[in-house]
Amino acid sequence: MSTSSPEAVKKLLENMQTDLRSLSMECKKKFPPVKEAAESGIVKVKTIAARNTGILAALKENSLEVVQPFLMGCGTKEPKITQLCLAAIQRLMSHEVVSEAAAGNIINMLWQLMENGLEELKLLQTVLVLLTTNTVVHDEVLSKAIVLCFRLHFTKDNITNNTAAATVRQVVTVVFERMVAEDERFKGIVEQPPPVQGNTNRRSVSTLRPSAKDAYMLFQDLCQLVNADAPYWLVGMTEMTRTFGLELLESVLNDFPGVFLQHQEFSFLLKERVCPLVIKLFSPNIKFRQGCNSAASPAPVEKPYFPICMRLLRVVSVLIKHFYTLLVTECEIFLSLLVKFLDGEKPQWLRAVAVESVHRLCVQPHLLRSFCQSYDMKQHSTKVFRDIVNALGSFIQSLFIIPNAGNSTAVSAPAGGSGSGAQGGAQGGPGTGGVSGNLTTQAAFEYRGTWIPLMTVSVQGSAKATYLEMLDKVEPPSIPEGYAMSVAFSALLDLVRGITSMIERELAVEEEAAAEFRETHPAQAWQPQPGVHLVWEEMVSACWCGLLAALSLLLDASTDETATENILKAELTMASLCGRLGLVTPRDAFITAICKASLPPHYALTVLSCNTANLSSKAYSIQGHSVQIISPSSESHQQVVAVGQPLTSQPQGTVVLTAKNIQCMRTLLNLAHCHGAVLGTSWQLVLATLQHLVWILGLKPGMGGALKPGRAVEGPSTVLTTAVMTDLPIISNILSRLFESSQYLDDVSLHHLINALCSLSLEAMEMASGNNKEPSLFAVAKLLETGLVNMDRIEILWRPLTGHLLEKVCQHPNSRMREWGAEALTALIKASLAYKHDPPLAQNQRLQLLLLNPLKELSNVLHADIRQKQLESVLQILQSQGDSLGPGWPLVLGVIGAIRNDQGESLIRTAFQCLQLVVTDFLPTMPCTCLQIVVDVAGSFGLQNQELNISLTSIGLLWNISDYFFQRGEAIIQELEREEEALQKRAQEKGETLNRPFHPAPPFDCLWLCLYAKLGEMCVDPRPAVRKSAGQTLFSTIAAHGTLLQQPTWHIVVWKVLFQLLDCVRASSTTADKEKIESGGGNILIHHSRDTAEKQWAETWVLTLAGVARIFNTRRYLLQQLGDFFEAWEVLLNHIQSAALSKNNEVSLAALKSFQEILQIVTPVKDSDRPCDAFAAMGVPPVLIDPFSASGPGRPLVRSDSLVERLTRYNGAELQAPPPGEESALEDSALWWSAWNTWYRTGTDSTRPPSGPTEKFSFIPSQPFLTALIQIFPALYQHIKANFSMEDLKKLGVILHGAVSVPISSDASPFILPSYTEAVLTSLQEAVLTALDVLQKAICVGPENLQVMYPAIFEQLLLFVEFSCKPPQYGRMETKHVANAKYNQIQLFAPAEWVALNYVPFAERSLEVVVDLYHKTACHKAVINEKVLQNIIKTLRMPLGLKYACPAESTWKLAVSSLLKVLSIGLPVARQHASSGKFDTMWPELANAFEDFLFTKSTPPDNLSIQEFQKNEAVDVEVVQLISTEILPFANFIPKDFVGQIMAMLNRGSIHSQSPSFTEAEIDVRMREEFSKVCFETLLQFSFSNKVSTPQEGYISRMALSVLLKRSQDVLRRYVEDERLSGHCPLPRQQVTEIIFVLKAISTLMDSLKKTQPENVDGITWAQVIALYPTLVECVTCSSPEVSSALKEALGPFKDFMQPPVSRVQNGES
Repeated sequence: MSTSSPEAVKKLLENMQTDLRSLSMECKKKFPPVKEAAESGIVKVKTIAARNTGILAALKENSLEVVQPFLMGCGTKEPKITQLCLAAIQRLMSHEVVSEAAAGNIINMLWQLMENGLEELKLLQTVLVLLTTNTVVHDEVLSKAIVLCFRLHFTKDNITNNTAAATVRQVVTVVFERMVAEDERFKGIVEQPPPVQGNTNRRSVSTLRPSAKDAYMLFQDLCQLVNADAPYWLVGMTEMTRTFGLELLESVLNDFPGVFLQHQEFSFLLKERVCPLVIKLFSPNIKFRQGCNSAASPAPVEKPYFPICMRLLRVVSVLIKHFYTLLVTECEIFLSLLVKFLDGEKPQWLRAVAVESVHRLCVQPHLLRSFCQSYDMKQHSTKVFRDIVNALGSFIQSLFIIPNAGNSTAVSAPAGGSGSGAQGGAQGGPGTGGVSGNLTTQAAFEYRGTWIPLMTVSVQGSAKATYLEMLDKVEPPSIPEGYAMSVAFSALLDLVRGITSMIERELAVEEEAAAEFRETHPAQAWQPQPGVHLVWEEMVSACWCGLLAALSLLLDASTDETATENILKAELTMASLCGRLGLVTPRDAFITAICKASLPPHYALTVLSCNTANLSSKAYSIQGHSVQIISPSSESHQQVVAVGQPLTSQPQGTVVLTAKNIQCMRTLLNLAHCHGAVLGTSWQLVLATLQHLVWILGLKPGMGGALKPGRAVEGPSTVLTTAVMTDLPIISNILSRLFESSQYLDDVSLHHLINALCSLSLEAMEMASGNNKEPSLFAVAKLLETGLVNMDRIEILWRPLTGHLLEKVCQHPNSRMREWGAEALTALIKASLAYKHDPPLAQNQRLQLLLLNPLKELSNVLHADIRQKQLESVLQILQSQGDSLGPGWPLVLGVIGAIRNDQGESLIRTAFQCLQLVVTDFLPTMPCTCLQIVVDVAGSFGLQNQELNISLTSIGLLWNISDYFFQRGEAIIQELEREEEALQKRAQEKGETLNRPFHPAPPFDCLWLCLYAKLGEMCVDPRPAVRKSAGQTLFSTIAAHGTLLQQPTWHIVVWKVLFQLLDCVRASSTTADKEKIESGGGNILIHHSRDTAEKQWAETWVLTLAGVARIFNTRRYLLQQLGDFFEAWEVLLNHIQSAALSKNNEVSLAALKSFQEILQIVTPVKDSDRPCDAFAAMGVPPVLIDPFSASGPGRPLVRSDSLVERLTRYNGAELQAPPPGEESALEDSALWWSAWNTWYRTGTDSTRPPSGPTEKFSFIPSQPFLTALIQIFPALYQHIKANFSMEDLKKLGVILHGAVSVPISSDASPFILPSYTEAVLTSLQEAVLTALDVLQKAICVGPENLQVMYPAIFEQLLLFVEFSCKPPQYGRMETKHVANAKYNQIQLFAPAEWVALNYVPFAERSLEVVVDLYHKTACHKAVINEKVLQNIIKTLRMPLGLKYACPAESTWKLAVSSLLKVLSIGLPVARQHASSGKFDTMWPELANAFEDFLFTKSTPPDNLSIQEFQKNEAVDVEVVQLISTEILPFANFIPKDFVGQIMAMLNRGSIHSQSPSFTEAEIDVRMREEFSKVCFETLLQFSFSNKVSTPQEGYISRMALSVLLKRSQDVLRRYVEDERLSGHCPLPRQQVTEIIFVLKAISTLMDSLKKTQPENVDGITWAQVIALYPTLVECVTCSSPEVSSALKEALGPFKDFMQPPVSRVQNGES
């Protein structure tokens, strides 16, 4: 809600008035003036609110007066008042209703509070609110507010100080943000800039706008304060720290660079104030030398101070980053200083922060370029960029050469205590003796005994500093060893990365421009801008020496692979950049460095040594240090990865290659590979080096003839570790591009070459056959390579090549030789098929078969390894050329299908991969006649027993194939029929009959039947997984694609495929072994629901039955036209019944699912999404625990290529709409009654309790089964309701009752029973009620004759209601009952086998249903005749009588409310039919029910709260009210004895019945006082009636009156008695209340008697009334005043009876 919305304004006014009132209250006694001010403030606020529409504006105008009371309140200095006032003021500020003047007053008041040290945090908060919500505070007031915050920053209290510091930072930001906002507002207005004055008068700010002026004054004073001068504007400052000042300066410069760049005044401050200040403050650091002895120097040098120095460097970083353009000269000074700080003589910490600052520069390449342009490229200027790079280099060298620099005399500086010197010494020892333990763990550099660890300091390309961020440290921190090195290393890498990527980007842009220029002006030459190139070249020239020196040293010292990689990458990018810019010397220098690093140390290679010589002669100086390019240290501690022979004419021992050498070699290859274009003359270096390395590594010819690492090299001295083995393939890969020149030979020479290679190969084979020595494969490799590069003329060399390889090499006994032969042959076949021939292979079948033939020939070779190779290449051919095989398909499928069970897994697996590929990708491209071959091949993989997974996947493939048949049906039919005609023609010519399976059916249907037959075979495979998968697939294919079959074919499918399968499965299931299977082969665990063959077959049975049912469901219309549908239906129902009654929970539940499915009452919904949607279609809520959705043993695993997804595509096909006029057939009642009989038989058998005493193992149906069973009924009923008779209803009742009584096994109970705190029905109970509900609704809308069923339904429901107090028995089973929700937790753990359900919720729900139903049907004849009302009352008597003894408290409460509801409906009906005598027996039953309930024998539980008790009493009262409204007024229609019973009850109720168990305090409540009162009132109400219309009414009045008088007499007597006994103690309250009540009743009675016609009152009554008098008189002595006054009222009316009334005498006379 915004602060100016009407709601907010209203709230503000309310709050202000509340604040003023609170203030007035607080100050009432001590500070009257404040109180008065507050009160007048209230008036003021109200006036403003009343008079103005713009309330906020008006408040702001009057804010001086509005704020005044609060300011006065703060003046009291009382903490409570002050806090209240500050809060109020803050609220006003936040609504921006404070004017400038008021703000000034507020600040003054805050100042006073500050000086008194009150509410310091609140003050800060107030200042912050005031300055951030609006801009009314300016000038002196603003400065005062800021000073106030500064002052609070220097108090004694830590929290205040910190809060104040944060506030100051925020306030400073606010001041500058205001200025930025102000600039935004005036952006469009061009102002005439005033002439700039050259003086430094601080008042030259007149040109600035108000907010800018404030910002200017503030910034100027910050500079003053840091410089330790007095501020001009911030008057009243008492103290200030330089560190805080520097932080503020830095944040302003960093956050608001625009301010300084846009306004001259601010730029002036920057130049004239900030830079001199920084340089001045740096002076201690410049002069300080860590080694100097201060005594010797003439004046003591001020020591550098870490916090100041570090903050200065931060300021410098910001200045350079944002204001370099303004401060060129100053930046030169700063940068030179930075370079000086890297000196070895400076303290460690100073060098660390300096190197961090340098790193910050290195990640900004554009800045570095500006340095280069502004300094290095100008004459007579410092070469700043070169110095930065060289300084970094010499800094790194210094760390190695003088490792303990700065520590020798660093006694005073604790920072160096961890001395890298000491560390280095410690490392040197073990280092020289080989690889020491601590070197392998941490990345580090090591050089000649100096060991420096490498840390991760920042992400590449970002300079995240550690020490520059330590704003809270005062003492210089100790710098971990290696930190400085790590930062310097990062800086170097970032520098190289930044410069190279920047220049390369710009080069790329330039090249694009050049290309465009050439396109548009082809005639002219492109002229690049010379300036740009000069800058690039200058940058590279300035930095390459320093970089190379540092990188070479680091490369030599690096012990970490990643670090080495980064250094090499830097050298490589530099080399390529120099190449691109045409700088030959630096390029060769970088490449030489990489080459030398690739070879073993001191390796004699002349090319390199002469190159290095002219480099090292250029010793160059960096800042006076002479730095040589350091020669490699010999004792490098690298992991040795290879030992080999050097490439020399005479053998010379061995040389060693390390991992780093190999890494460098890869970089070299990478360089040659990626940057060959810029290498120029350097190729000589690169290739010379590579040639030596290949020899040392002993690479041998490999795939495609390329060089590969050999296994055992001729030289026994070559040793390779695994580490290098992984690198070699990459290296050889890059090398393999070399020998491809044979493609330039002519045909004849090529033949000579091949013949020569073949004879060479024969020699090699002869050599190899004798011994097992490594054969020479050179010839074979080169044959292959020659073939591969001459693909364009393959035909002329194909036969000699493949012939030699097939006949000689592939049959060779030496496996290595054989393997190579097969490799070469298959590689050639694959390459030749892949090559784009001219004309293409598709148009050149002869060539295609020629190329494929050697592949088929390979099937004749008996060696398994060759077959493996052959199948692998088939796979690859399919992957690459599958689309174009055409006539080659039978040949390829023949190779794939040639599998046998004895072949071993791996061959089968490879062959199968090929088949998978064929099915997934190539069915459309092959001729349709091959499809049958594919089905057969897939089937043979399904039935092989070597590899289960393959069997399963091949079933998936059959599904894919069927999918394909479906999609391409029409095309396939056409092609097959053409083929069929051709075949038949040929058969007729030969005079044979056409012989193919399933012959009479059309060819396409036969294809399907072959597929079904294959799947059918697998459905009864001994392996359960195969059965399951095959079953799912079979049914899915039939369901999805059955529409394609012609109608006669369906007959075959139903009787020959489906029912035959069901019979087999049922037989196998019933005879399956019940022995437990131990875990399946090896370590596979078997779930307990599948650990016997029987259980596994059960799963198959479930699947098969569900599948068949599904087909019957989805294809109903089609099957009904077959003629023998009814027989098929009966067979199917028979299968379902036998499955439902099988003693296996899973099978029986699934059978019901299938039953539900085939009863698809309406046209099935899309049933592909979920198998249980069929129930939803029947209007049955799917509450049952569903084996398809519940996880658990019954859940079929959906195969990986999810069937469900595929099925969704075919809904259209599955659910054809019925042909017109077929609905009648669907509704065929014979089918439905046959289904009802099946249901009835299943229900009766499954819910019949076991007869004798049950053994432990008798089978008890599960809850989900029963639920599903009952849920079928409503749907089934819709179709048989026309003939559903009373008999059928009785059958149904038996089943429902049986089902509800079935107990649950104790281990399932936690899942089915609701958690005990809530009372919920189980799904079974829901289903039972739903079934009855469906019935009663049907009766309701049905014809008259159906209504005789109502009483039967009531009877059934009332039976269920009784369960609440006595649960049902199931046979003679022992069950434990989970009844009352409150007391049963403990029973959970009782060791019972079976648990009866908690029937209370069920019974209660049934009761609700009874009430509802009675409500609808009370007046029906059948209901009246069958005495339903009496039965209801009789049933309810049980819970009403038990009352507190009921298992669940809710029961009796529900019973009462139900009784009341039923009576309110039933009593009028009973009165109506009083004469018929049909209700006579009901009245005594009702009286007893009232009696049992109102005067129950059960006592309430001890823990019953008073509130509960009162609620229960209210229920009793309700019953009495019912009697008084519904029964007594109609006494004349009601039997007398019943009325008598009621009167007696009321009398009994009206006497206080006190339970002895209560405490004194509770007695009055627990007495059911209210109840007694109502009974009494009811008696009173019926005691007399003014208009006695009939004698009956008279009798009820007389009866009531006499009872009442008797009751009053008793009460009075008891009272007199108790009063006398109690002495001075007052009587209990309720007894007093009772006596007063009785006395009032007597006076009411007397009044009534007076008004009544005397003849209506009989003599006995008068006698009783007069008899009261003496008792009343006795009460006169009572002590209670209330009783006395009531007594007075009661005695008064007796005066009218002092003389006999006249009318009576007259009557006597007459």
